[in-house]
Amino acid sequence: MAEQTALADIRPEDGGKADSAVVRDALGVGVAVGLSGFAFGVTSAGSGLTLMQTCALSLLVFTGASQFALVGALAAGGNPLTAAAGAFFLGVRNAFYGLRLSQLLALPRAVRPFAAQWVIDETTAVALAQPTRRSTRIGFAVTGLSLYVLWNLTTFLGALGADAIGDTDAWGLDAAGPAVFLALLAPMLKTGTERAVAGLAVLLGLGLLPVLPAGVPVLVAALAAPAVLFLEGRRRGTARNDAHNSDVPAHHNDVPEEDS
Repeated sequence: MAEQTALADIRPEDGGKADSAVVRDALGVGVAVGLSGFAFGVTSAGSGLTLMQTCALSLLVFTGASQFALVGALAAGGNPLTAAAGAFFLGVRNAFYGLRLSQLLALPRAVRPFAAQWVIDETTAVALAQPTRRSTRIGFAVTGLSLYVLWNLTTFLGALGADAIGDTDAWGLDAAGPAVFLALLAPMLKTGTERAVAGLAVLLGLGLLPVLPAGVPVLVAALAAPAVLFLEGRRRGTARNDAHNSDVPAHHNDVPEEDS
């Protein structure tokens, strides 16, 4: 049984994509998202980070939403520790991606630490869309490599040219990263629970923005997931109890009449 499962994961061409099609799709994602590194470079430089600090974030952190969250909080005058905490919690999602991708990719142990650097939203989305292990590996590798190279290159160019652009707020470039993230996230919200979590997180994040320090609203928005899951569990429990009660036959205490 285990051998059959393994063979099913690595079945070659049967029902799978041509390698060229996988590469084309992966490059499309890598190039499209990689260009938004320019917006990050400009935004980061506008928030007060140096060229070296900006480039180091892209080289070492390499998770766009977390990077934008960090520099956005700093630009708004937020505490560096709060900004870093918000970026950290956003980045935690990559650990859950890694749990799934480790099963699909089944990479050699020596390669895994290097591959972990590329476990982000885009590489996960491309990898999960593939029907075979071969195409999954190709999609992950091509997306990760193209995105990493282009993201870091455009980050450098954006930070270098920030002075020439002037006021980054006037261009609205700080919205480019979140917009790309939402565009990737939206198609993945397939169930009512997932949509409820996303909707509540947006309400919390935007609603608390005027009243809480920069970087804190995104931390509070993370509470949307446990809150919705708790309510969903309560709802299902109530539904099960109602179903159980409806299946129990009613007991009638009929007292026979005595003959007079």
